[in-house]
Amino acid sequence: MKSFSYQRRKEGGGTSRLDRWGMNSEYGVLKDVLIGPMDNYSWQTGNAMSRRSMRLGRQFDKNIARQQYNEMLDAYRTAGVTPHLLNQDPNLPYQLYARDSSVMTPWGPVVTQMYSPWRRGEWAEIVKFYQGMDIPLYDIITAGTFEGGDFMVLEPGAILCGYSGERTSEAGLKQMQAWVEAEGWEFKSYQFDPYFLHLDVKVAMLSEKLAAVCTQAVEDELLDWIKARNIEIIDISYRSVLELGVNVVALGNDRVLIPAQSTELIDKCRAHGLEVFAPDMSMFTSGGGGVHCMCQPLSREDA
Repeated sequence: MKSFSYQRRKEGGGTSRLDRWGMNSEYGVLKDVLIGPMDNYSWQTGNAMSRRSMRLGRQFDKNIARQQYNEMLDAYRTAGVTPHLLNQDPNLPYQLYARDSSVMTPWGPVVTQMYSPWRRGEWAEIVKFYQGMDIPLYDIITAGTFEGGDFMVLEPGAILCGYSGERTSEAGLKQMQAWVEAEGWEFKSYQFDPYFLHLDVKVAMLSEKLAAVCTQAVEDELLDWIKARNIEIIDISYRSVLELGVNVVALGNDRVLIPAQSTELIDKCRAHGLEVFAPDMSMFTSGGGGVHCMCQPLSREDA
């Protein structure tokens, strides 16, 4: 390995962009994406959505889940995206959700620190992946907890990061904030209730200057900040949030990957002229994570 490093971040800022990897927005054309393995996936009781599914009598079916997982991979390939699959560890039931164990920044990936005990070992395979791909790390979070579902490279020059004090703690957020601001980017922090797990169940960029937001589930502070950036908001109902209806992936060129069950957002996206890829993901959304949770963008064209 010639270029791999555990910290390519320059103290005080001025870190260069990577030639092949990285992203400066959530909606630039997606070229490469990291997907977690589903071999050991099962519903856990550590989040409200999986507990709700169990309370309603729903059951996890691994054969159906495998079919849906493959349908999602086919949707990416059809859209011209190359999926990279993370090696599985039999001790990690939620390793599927590759969004959380690292985040991609404009300057390279950051390895995070997981909150839940059954997820803390996910750092090992994620580091092995980046090393094997010769993608040097921007840095590693060492202060508190930090999970990728709270982190968004919203648009060029601005990063939005939520924290509940659990999945992402204030200490972890402030460490990331210091790095981002040293690079000259705006860093908007937003605190919310731990019930919602991650920010990406309530907010998603769909394309340039267009976002899906459950306005009933966020404070005016965040809405005002988004509107001040001249970003149009597609309002999504609170009930849709309970079904992971905002947990989607922008593919670039006004295309978006949305679970088939998210009919409200699908209809509204099509009304805005967006092309929708809609695989059935019910076995995963019922367990507490959607297509956004299951992926980590590795490479997007600059917006």
